[in-house]
Amino acid sequence: MKPELHMESDTAYTRVRALILSRELAAGTSISERGLSETLGLGRTPVREAIRTLAQEGLLEVIPARGTFVRQLTVEDMREIHEVRLGLEGIAAVLAAQQGASEALRLCAQQLREMAQHTALDVLETQKIGWRFHEAMFQTTGNQRLLSLYLNLRAQSGLALQQLEHYDAGRLRLAIDEHLEIYAAIEARDATRAQRAVWDHLSHALQGRLQSLAPNPGRPAAL
Repeated sequence: MKPELHMESDTAYTRVRALILSRELAAGTSISERGLSETLGLGRTPVREAIRTLAQEGLLEVIPARGTFVRQLTVEDMREIHEVRLGLEGIAAVLAAQQGASEALRLCAQQLREMAQHTALDVLETQKIGWRFHEAMFQTTGNQRLLSLYLNLRAQSGLALQQLEHYDAGRLRLAIDEHLEIYAAIEARDATRAQRAVWDHLSHALQGRLQSLAPNPGRPAAL
């Protein structure tokens, strides 16, 4: 592929992915190569490549004879994502603990401590700090392949989180405490403790999200 075409493909991928994660392209939305090409002002070839890559990553779903849609995650999808995260983040916690706390992790921990002092939590801001904490943990490992795998899973998790109508304040405060426990273990260079703290955090998060997705009057079970 020529360098200019490669750059266009990267641009198309980045922009379409951003549209999905920002909810400008909501879950279930039908998309077309032609429509995205016109919207983004890019050629159809790079847009086609972007769609193919995003489908492979699980953000888009191609249904034969129907078209291409922004993926609607089910309860089973969420469970699978968390199971894979248990493995990846467990490894990352061990490797990060071997390195010790990075400056980025220290900053996230400080922000979480400050957030915990607030009477009312800003849900979106607290979640953003939490995402940064997890990314900083992966960056601390120094393993770029591990980080890349995590970022793909995070994008899929983001599709589900965007569609949760409510987020329990009690669970949010518990999540802050869990992040700080992970940090304390990494800072202490205790790999076993760090791995267990990550597993506990993700297990609790999965339980909370499954409860949020449970069918109730007026809301479907599938995302």
